[in-house]
Amino acid sequence: MKLAKILLVALSVVGAFSNPAAAQIKIGVAEALTGNAAQYGVPIRKGFELALGEINGSGGINGKKIELVIEDEQGKKEEAINVFKKLIFQDKVLMLFGPTLSNSAQASDPVAQGAKVVVFGTSNTADGITSIGNYVFRNSVTEADILPVTLKVAAQKTGLKKVAVLYGNDDIFTKSGYDNFKKALDTLKIPVTTTETFAKGDVDFKPQLTKIKSSNPDAIVMSALVAEGAPAMVQARQLGITLPFIGGNGMNSPKVFDLAKDNSDNLWVGSPWSSENPVEENKRFIAAFQKAHGALPDQFAAQAYDAMYIVAQALKKVKLTGKLEADRTALRNALPAVQINGATGAFKFRQVQDKDGKPAGYDAVQTAIVMVTKGNQYVIQK
Repeated sequence: MKLAKILLVALSVVGAFSNPAAAQIKIGVAEALTGNAAQYGVPIRKGFELALGEINGSGGINGKKIELVIEDEQGKKEEAINVFKKLIFQDKVLMLFGPTLSNSAQASDPVAQGAKVVVFGTSNTADGITSIGNYVFRNSVTEADILPVTLKVAAQKTGLKKVAVLYGNDDIFTKSGYDNFKKALDTLKIPVTTTETFAKGDVDFKPQLTKIKSSNPDAIVMSALVAEGAPAMVQARQLGITLPFIGGNGMNSPKVFDLAKDNSDNLWVGSPWSSENPVEENKRFIAAFQKAHGALPDQFAAQAYDAMYIVAQALKKVKLTGKLEADRTALRNALPAVQINGATGAFKFRQVQDKDGKPAGYDAVQTAIVMVTKGNQYVIQK
């Protein structure tokens, strides 16, 4: 009799874990939590966790709680691939967030696409990421959408007539930024006085900046991650170059103020998010983030926060069965229709095409806010 009771208890425990209604919803998070890219990856994690606490605290998804399975992909392509495989095939997550850098996404997203698992980027803005396939999503607005707006507003406000270009030529993100800046400059008929390049990890930019100075531009268009971009600004000011810098997504980070300090003024960037945007959803997000972390959030935390709510809204429309393959497909089918008003403003998806013109993944549709740095803050330009 005792043995029968033990078996009954054991079976009920197994049933609780196998019952879809009782199970948690496992979502994988692959972000750069160490290394240079951690300056983006750590705020992203904080944004996810803040939204997660709010969603679970309000009852979760149709009574189920979300569980994040978090892995450090270190900002490296090979590590991102390994982490994706672990999360998909070993941890059996429903979907993935990440990775942090576009370079890593280009390498690892095909793993998710091949396994028919949604991968959702919150910081990947290079061209071609969502063209990988129809399981690839992102709410980070592309450089192709943001940079022309940033450049146009900066040109109108500063009266620039010609520019020099400085970009990283060994990274898909910075190369994509350069390509889109070049297109925008051609469209606006703004001539380029000189084009200079650097590589990831470079610390001395004075040779390139000296050439730029001698070409006599009105501004410097720079496609860089903040690890290289901020020191380049410092060295430019040391050489007496007081011109505006016009940057991309990688330069929209408070890290600029830490790394460039008093040399951080007059940097122009664009983003759907600004700490100065007074919409109610943004004010609530900023207040909650400050309460949790004692500091202001950045664009990357805001995009991660909104991404969690986008997925939560899709999940509420999905009847999870506990059959992983079917649930993964159901989530993919529900996501494209999601529209929200979040910390980054009004949001919806648009489908893109692959290289053969066939329907592929989904990009964000949002409005850019153009800002300029002044006194260690980003000031909105209207």
